Amino acid sequence: MAIEESFLKSVFYGAIPEEMIFPYPEPGRDARESTQLMLESVREFARREIDPAAIDREGAISSAVMQGLKELGLFGATISTEYGGAGLDATSYARLIQEISGIDASVAVTLGAHLALGAKSIAMFGSEAQRKRYLPKLARGEWVAAFALTEPGAGSDAANIQTRAVRQANGLYHLDGHKIWITNGGFADVFTVFARTTALDARTKPKLTSFLIDREMGVRSGPNEPKLGIRGSSTTSVYFDGLEVPGDSVLGEPGKGFKVAMEVLNFGRLGLAAGCVGMARKLIELSVDRVQERRAFGRPIGEFGLVKDKVARMMAETWALESMVYLTTGLVDAKVPDWSLESAICKIFGSEMLWRLVNDALQIAAGIGYMGAYPYERMLRDSRINLIFEGTNEILRAFVALSGMQGPGRQLAEVSRAVREPIKGFGLLSDFAMQRARSAFGRERIHRAHGLLRREVVLFEEHVALFSKNVDKVLRKHGKDIAEMQYTQRRVADIASDLYALAACISRSTRAIERKGEEGARRELELTSAFANMVEKRLQANVAAFDGNDDELLKGLAGQAYLDGGYTFDVL
Repeated sequence: MAIEESFLKSVFYGAIPEEMIFPYPEPGRDARESTQLMLESVREFARREIDPAAIDREGAISSAVMQGLKELGLFGATISTEYGGAGLDATSYARLIQEISGIDASVAVTLGAHLALGAKSIAMFGSEAQRKRYLPKLARGEWVAAFALTEPGAGSDAANIQTRAVRQANGLYHLDGHKIWITNGGFADVFTVFARTTALDARTKPKLTSFLIDREMGVRSGPNEPKLGIRGSSTTSVYFDGLEVPGDSVLGEPGKGFKVAMEVLNFGRLGLAAGCVGMARKLIELSVDRVQERRAFGRPIGEFGLVKDKVARMMAETWALESMVYLTTGLVDAKVPDWSLESAICKIFGSEMLWRLVNDALQIAAGIGYMGAYPYERMLRDSRINLIFEGTNEILRAFVALSGMQGPGRQLAEVSRAVREPIKGFGLLSDFAMQRARSAFGRERIHRAHGLLRREVVLFEEHVALFSKNVDKVLRKHGKDIAEMQYTQRRVADIASDLYALAACISRSTRAIERKGEEGARRELELTSAFANMVEKRLQANVAAFDGNDDELLKGLAGQAYLDGGYTFDVL
């Protein structure tokens, strides 16, 4: 039985709740057919109307394309049928965003901000009156939504938000402040806005409240920001200059805005990861065409080993990401209570995998990859933002590690108290002793994986045990100071990521074997085997680094660079 209501949080204890990941989830027949119909409509529309090069060149999505997307029903894709939307579940939505991202990243980002952030915040936390007011218009595309969280001094550090809402005696809120880099900011009609509702006092922990703000209340937008990539999306500053906001514009509970932001961002991260799958698939398609077309030394470059290595790694890592994303959407659709770590890991893994993959695709393309007439350089520029938005990967690694270690840390604290009061803590100490004995003499096992995956299963089981052991060790060593040990946090998050990816591949391959037999699932087996080989090296290196590393050396080098003001060496 899982110790936590989350697969990954259980893994931090050394537990493997395999019932949460087996069998690998798949959509039902009706959902599959309706999603396929929607995807076919999107592909046909894209062939006729969407020109990614023109969107990038002009820095905007044309009104004709926007109108076409609305007529296809895409602006209501995830909104409940009760409010006029298509009511797609998490799996179908991810597949839709995957498809659109492979066509054009700017279109995907525009839709994602509207659906997975703006509309989702209302669907999750809005009152029935708010849902009835906003969701039908958002579903029709009559209104477009935006999510206004980021400020000049508050990106990942949401607690530093300076936009302030002060409640007046008449029940209205006086809203002052501004947000930056807001997707859809130039034309959105409704904004989910996060504001501090406590005093601007560094000594007091701030309380945030989320509000639904209509543009007609007096919202002002700045010009579209010039950007490296996703140039067709609207990214602007948004200003709230002393707006008078009705009390019924509060979204969720007053003072609970941080919870709104974090839970909504879980969906955004999952959609972002699905988008990375779509772009990766497109890049692999381009690369496979290019290696057969480009010749060197009298033969296609695809015949050379170093080129095959790039393509094989692209395939294995995309397989792993796709497996992770749709395992996670399956958890969401199964109403698993907590998938926050899983979505964060999909975002980290997906954005970094895509960045490696687009670099390799451009390398395979060679000179044409660098030229603006071809899609590679645009896709490279479009890919870079994924490592930054929806929470930077550095912040998310810290979140994964600290959130995952919270349960084992709390358990250690309780055991420590029980040691001081042994009679009161007798039951807890007995349970803890049994758990430690189990981890000392054996490991948690996976029983539902197919026997053909035994090597991969053993790799997973062994490293879950090693992971749990090292989590326990670093918690005992650092205690509350673990919050500052970011090198350790990175190792913890990276191991958790690789374990989750491997588990997803094992589960998905097991389903493939059961459905198609060993020969029929040969490619799935080979992709999982190749990915496991890649993961094994990373896992071993990260586990070893808990005991032997150069963390302090690197911290010292960085500190000296700060003092010097940069790199001061010169051969002259």
